[in-house]
Amino acid sequence: MNLFTRTFSKIFKSSNQQELDNLKNTISAINDHEKVCQSLNESDFKEKTAKLKKNVQNGSVKIDEVITESFALVREAAKRTLGERHYDVQLAGGLVLHKGKIAEMKTGEGKTLVSTLPAYLNSLTGKGVHIVTVNDYLAKRDSQEMGKIYNFLGLSSGFINNDQNDLERKENYNCDVTYA
Repeated sequence: MNLFTRTFSKIFKSSNQQELDNLKNTISAINDHEKVCQSLNESDFKEKTAKLKKNVQNGSVKIDEVITESFALVREAAKRTLGERHYDVQLAGGLVLHKGKIAEMKTGEGKTLVSTLPAYLNSLTGKGVHIVTVNDYLAKRDSQEMGKIYNFLGLSSGFINNDQNDLERKENYNCDVTYA
C-alpha cells in the first residue's frame, strides 16, 4: 500500500471501521462493569434482571441506557454457566445486532453466544425475543445450551420444532427467548 492510500484510509475510514470505532467506548464500559458482576452471587443476577425488566417496562429507563449493565451480566452468566466468556469482538457483534444491523461471523467464532447479549437486553421489554436458526436441531440445541445463561439470569427460553403440537408451540412462544 502506498503512502497516499495509507493516508487516505486514515482520514476516510470505511463505514464498517467507523461503526467499530463508535463501539469502543461501550465495550470499554462493559469491561469496566465486569468486576461488579464478578462480585455478585447467583440470586443477585435474577434480582438485577427483575429490576431491569421493571425499569424498562415502566419507562423509567430506555433499553439503550442499560446496555452496559445487561451485557456485563450476560457475560458473567455465560462464564459461570458454560465456562465461556464473551470476547470484545463478540461484544461488538452483540452491539451491532442490537442496532438491527448484520454482524458477519465465520463458523466457530461464537455467533450463538453473541446472540445471547442482544436477546437478553431486548427481552427486558417483556415482548419476547425470537432467534431464527437454520434448522430444528440448532433451534433445540441453542435453546437448551444458551437457556442455561437465560435461566441463570431469571429468564425463560424455549424452541419451536416441526414435531411440536400447538400447546407446546404456544408455551415456547411465551418464553422470554424463543429459538425457531
